[in-house]
Formats: sequence, C-alpha cells, structure tokens
Amino acid sequence: MKVTLIDKMGSDLSVVNAARVSFGKTHETLTEGDKKLINYLGKHGHWTPFGHATLSFHIMAPIFVARQLVKHQVGLVWNEVSRRYVDYEPEYWMPKVWRGRPTDKKQGSSEAQIGWLDRETRTGAAVRESCDKSIDVYLKMIEAGVAPEQARMVLPQNTYTEWYWTGSLYAFARVCNLRCQPDAQEESRDVCWEIDGLSSDLFPVSWEALRNAV
Repeated sequence: MKVTLIDKMGSDLSVVNAARVSFGKTHETLTEGDKKLINYLGKHGHWTPFGHATLSFHIMAPIFVARQLVKHQVGLVWNEVSRRYVDYEPEYWMPKVWRGRPTDKKQGSSEAQIGWLDRETRTGAAVRESCDKSIDVYLKMIEAGVAPEQARMVLPQNTYTEWYWTGSLYAFARVCNLRCQPDAQEESRDVCWEIDGLSSDLFPVSWEALRNAV
C-alpha cells in the first residue's frame, strides 16, 4: 500500500486568515497568537477556516480497503481506476499474518495470530493459489475477447486499486480521527497513518489542532 502526495493548497496561515477575515484582517506571517487561534478553532469545532486548505493524494491499496475509505464523502472527491477501461495484469496484496476473529464483537479482529503467510504455511499458500488462479482466469478471459467490465468479476478483493483523493484539511482530519483508532481495521489504519504523517508535515499547527479535537 502506498500514499503519495500529489498537490496541496494553503498553509496554517490560510486557516488563520480565513478566520480573521470576519474582522477585515489578514496576517503575512504566522504568530504565536495565530497558533493559539488555530488551537481554539479546533478545540471548539469551528471547522470552516480549515476548509480553505486542501490536500490531494494518489493512493494504491487493496479493493477491500478502498471500499472502507470511500465511505467518507463529505468534503472529499474520489476518482478511481476502472477495470471497465484497463486490462493490464492485476496485482494482489497479502498480509504478513492472519489475525484471529474477535470473541466479544461481530467485527474487527483479535490479538491472536493464526499463522505467518509464507509459502510453507498451508493457509497462506492456499490464498496465494486462489489469487493466482483468479488472475490467470481473468487474463484468459481478456485474451479470449471478453469485455474487461465483465472479466473483472473474477478478481479477488485483495487486488490492488488506485485512486486520487482530494479534499479539505478538515475532511482528511475527520477521516484520520476515525480510521486511526485502534478499533479500525489495521489495513485502513495503515493508509490513514500515511495521510496523517504527510498532512502533519504540511500543516503542523492546524493538523495537530484538528487531530486533538477528537
């Protein structure tokens, strides 16, 4: 899985000036007072000034991870590769361990590790064999002339997909505040922690204020 920063607009100063425009004021440089204002805005849920700063990412992750993250719609736009149009050979993702099923709830996983996924482990080998077979069938369907929009139906949920994800600083902070939690799926957390690190580097004061406002 990989998260790449494509573009960004604004800075911590953009947030400050969006907030201060109510009083007809703008600042050229970020002051200590501005930092306090940003923290106040985050703490008290004044989110609109954070909407004037934006981020755009290119993300590669398995389909099952993408389907969790695409649920976040407010303040975000999403454009994804379509296998109606492309028919190059798919790649699939494999975890390092199988996590056990939880005993106290219907979703998530436990701390138990069911087995390491290498060629010598029966479960891992069976999964790899199944994925390899699915991709082989897909490629044979394409070779036989089947439309990509139909051939894609045989691909597994751990096939990689890719998308552009763009939105406001506030919107991405909300995603990370939800998906970086311990009860979120680990694979979704991995993507969101990468977003978190990149966002923190670009908007250090605002990002900290938004992430601490959980």
